Amino acid sequence: MSGRIRILVGVAVLAGLGVGAWFYLTRNRESTDDAQVDAHVTPVAARVGGTVLRVPVADNQPVEAGTVLVEIDPREYQIALDRARAELANAEAELAAANANVPITATSTSSGVATAHSGVEQAQSLAEEAQHNLDAAEARLTTARAKVTGEEATASRDERDAARLKGLLAKDEVSQQQYDAAVAQADSSKADVAVARSQVREAEFALQVARGRLAQSKVAQQVASTDLRTAETAPQQLAASKARAQSSEARVKQAQAAVGRAELDLEHATVKASIKGIVSRKSAEPGQVIQPGQPLMTLIPLEQIWITANFKETQLEDMRVGQRVKVDVDAYGGKEFNGKVDSIAAATGSRFSLLPPENATGNFVKVVQRVPVKIVLDSGQDPEHLLRPGMSVTPTVYTR
Repeated sequence: MSGRIRILVGVAVLAGLGVGAWFYLTRNRESTDDAQVDAHVTPVAARVGGTVLRVPVADNQPVEAGTVLVEIDPREYQIALDRARAELANAEAELAAANANVPITATSTSSGVATAHSGVEQAQSLAEEAQHNLDAAEARLTTARAKVTGEEATASRDERDAARLKGLLAKDEVSQQQYDAAVAQADSSKADVAVARSQVREAEFALQVARGRLAQSKVAQQVASTDLRTAETAPQQLAASKARAQSSEARVKQAQAAVGRAELDLEHATVKASIKGIVSRKSAEPGQVIQPGQPLMTLIPLEQIWITANFKETQLEDMRVGQRVKVDVDAYGGKEFNGKVDSIAAATGSRFSLLPPENATGNFVKVVQRVPVKIVLDSGQDPEHLLRPGMSVTPTVYTR
């Protein structure tokens, strides 16, 4: 019996030592097997539509940033770019013409105002002169008509005297000389009447000419006034010219934007890798007609990986950012990687799920929640990029 007791005591002592050693080795540590490798997953999509000409990459192929991934038929976008450039050249030509027209308009309108004022003054002077000539012609006509009346009265009297003396000559009561003098006087009076009537006709013609000139001067005065009113709109004309120049400038900017958009569309016809990574889930094939925004493949940069570990909420009491972490990777027989705690999520994983739990329904069952913890690995530990997103790992956080 004593031997058995000693054996049992020895076993108990060994068990106690083992439990004590386990507690010593695992104290101040938190571990979980609910963890996996994570990385950025960058979808590659087409920004323009068209027919795929070439896909020079394959699935799981490493590519550098700037590597051509997909080539789309660029002919349609080249035509659009040529058309946009032609419209830009036309808009720039219109802008140059509009800008050149502004100083011309300013000069011409300024000189036009001065010319119009001078024309108005000249037309007014001519009108006044024509009115003066008309008044003088009317006065001459009145004088000529009065002279005709006086000469006709004198000629009538001289004719009567000659007729009376003719009867007296027949009776030898007057001499032949007296009669001849009376006849000569009558003939002279007739000639004076003819001259006076000729002067009346001349005066009437001069009056018609004066009236015509007055009418012409009034027309010229109206034209000059119209020109002056037109010239007085010089500020508005200059403003309109400047507005046309500004409108042309806006069209140039619009055409420049169209050229830039066409250049971007042509550039986007060649899809390039924006980052260095591994090609995955390639779906683009030559001859395929794609639409803008259609996914073509995925790029995964293996240089930027981390561990997402879902720790129980009861394990977070002593866990802090910056604490040391050991990571065992299942795929490589427990190969260890060193890292540190980068951050702790702001909410539990259940709060980010598609259907978060609703504890107010009355059927609440307490479940220990898990909180995602981001762990970053120390640099230079995976030069061959053995770690791939989704691999299972077991991280151990040293809380002290």
